[in-house]
Amino acid sequence: MIRKYETRDTDELVAIWRRASAVAHPFLSKDFVEQEAENTRNLYLPHTETWVFEKAGRLVGFIALLGNEVGGFFVDPLHQGQGHGQSLMDHAVQLKGDLCVDVFSENPIGRRFYSRYGFREEREHHHEASGHMLMHMTYSNK
Repeated sequence: MIRKYETRDTDELVAIWRRASAVAHPFLSKDFVEQEAENTRNLYLPHTETWVFEKAGRLVGFIALLGNEVGGFFVDPLHQGQGHGQSLMDHAVQLKGDLCVDVFSENPIGRRFYSRYGFREEREHHHEASGHMLMHMTYSNK
């Protein structure tokens, strides 16, 4: 089931973010990861349009939207490959239509998912906070 984020979801979503990020972003520094965990808790979740995927009473993933930008999209590694990410992205497309996302260039898991979904790689740019490159990708449902 996909439902709107509630503040009571925060701890579980930050835990999902940490587990998924550890798999997708092993290249990020520990300091950056710690800061992003705090940002996820205190900035991103409270100030984005966030949707969660709940399965058997447990949260398994979420997507956070800033307008038509995917600001965060994470599925617990134990639940990846089961269609939950596809369902969350379908929900975002249904709500917003065309989408864009910045994904770390060194993240083959994320880039592969977005490419399979139909996102196109547009341009790379430097992410100052992490020191790594991001790939800007766009999706059009037309």
